[in-house]
Amino acid sequence: MDIGINKKDREKIAAGLSHLLADSYTLYLMTHNFHWNVTGPMFNTLHLMFMGQYTEQWNALDLIAERIRALGVAAPGTYKEFARLASIKEVDGQPKALDMVRHLVSAQEAVARTARSLIPLLEKTNDQPSLDLITQRLEVHEKTAWMLRSLLEE
Repeated sequence: MDIGINKKDREKIAAGLSHLLADSYTLYLMTHNFHWNVTGPMFNTLHLMFMGQYTEQWNALDLIAERIRALGVAAPGTYKEFARLASIKEVDGQPKALDMVRHLVSAQEAVARTARSLIPLLEKTNDQPSLDLITQRLEVHEKTAWMLRSLLEE
């Protein structure tokens, strides 16, 4: 395989993208869980908001995994692998609606940090497709975190 990025660097990039995929999948599951289980006066607003978020996240998972594959590396795809690679911890039980929002803010910010941590390597290796993907994901996660934080203000 010769795409202009050596094997060692492709493997480093894929490892970083695998962490991003695991964080993204964990966020997806958390958001979908909260969509199903939210209750209270903000039910309709949060139920619909979470649906939009988990749908966007679901579509992004494929983009991240396919970039890993394009680099010539197998993408992680099991709960066991995701649990090992993710920086986001699962939430026990069913939190109250605003606690769900707080958990999602933290998780969105964690995904953004994971994505941002890849930028120096991507710039060094001249990997524009991965950098473009990371930039797009950062925009989504930072904007979503801001929107969720706004719900917590009084």
